[in-house]
Amino acid sequence: MTETLPVTSVWLTCQQASRDQRRGRYVPESSSHPGKMLPNLAAHAISSYTAPGDLVLDPMCGSGTTLVEAMHLGREGLGVDIEPRFTALAAANVALAASQAAAGTATVLTGDATRLLELAPASAVGRVALVLTSPPYGRGTHGLVQTTSTGVRKRDHVYGDRERGNLAYAGWSRLLHGFAEILAASHQLLRPGGTVVITCRPVRRQRDDLIDLPGELLAVAQSVGLVPVERCAAMLAAVRDGQIVHRASMFGLMAVRRARAEGVPVHLVAHEDVLVLRRC
Repeated sequence: MTETLPVTSVWLTCQQASRDQRRGRYVPESSSHPGKMLPNLAAHAISSYTAPGDLVLDPMCGSGTTLVEAMHLGREGLGVDIEPRFTALAAANVALAASQAAAGTATVLTGDATRLLELAPASAVGRVALVLTSPPYGRGTHGLVQTTSTGVRKRDHVYGDRERGNLAYAGWSRLLHGFAEILAASHQLLRPGGTVVITCRPVRRQRDDLIDLPGELLAVAQSVGLVPVERCAAMLAAVRDGQIVHRASMFGLMAVRRARAEGVPVHLVAHEDVLVLRRC
């Protein structure tokens, strides 16, 4: 099988704002997760790479976006997360999907995904059609804006508990090592020909230090035996009449303006890289 990646395709996954994609489909408390996957992105990946009845796994499932979209598309979902408060959110979202007569089912497990084979049910081994996930980009994100009597501050911008072993706090080297462990276990759970979809984007550790996280994760995935077949761009902005309409938060806009004022040519993030790989 060739390892040459074809021409990049673009997924129009943010024609609606993320809050509108979630409204009525997810419990309101889901907003407390700092790194939610776009529902339309998850739905596009699941529709493209699986069929009804297939098993979809997210080993870092957060508030359960992958699971909810799998259920509404008639698939089975299996999600793992190390943070109990996020698996409680995922379970609430799964219950909401079930109450809305979603055709599929899903199971949520709390635990460290680097020990995925100890957590996953034996029935999942060799049966997973799609692994769909995204790693943390560090210990926090821009989060949400909250206005107080003393000004504006962030809330819901940290991933979880440093003491629990969350990879968000581990540093880049440990994050990549842990992600390799997760992908190696996922490889064993995948059926022959099964697909792995990883969404990610470059990140800045310092304002002038850009880390090619997609490239690093692609190398990690290949190191555990996964074969790359596609590299796509999932839009985090809308496209209207040939123009990009950004969905950046106030903090994102402020960070770009501040960097540019200091002479650093930073741009607003408009897409995530989507790495598509397969088990042969």
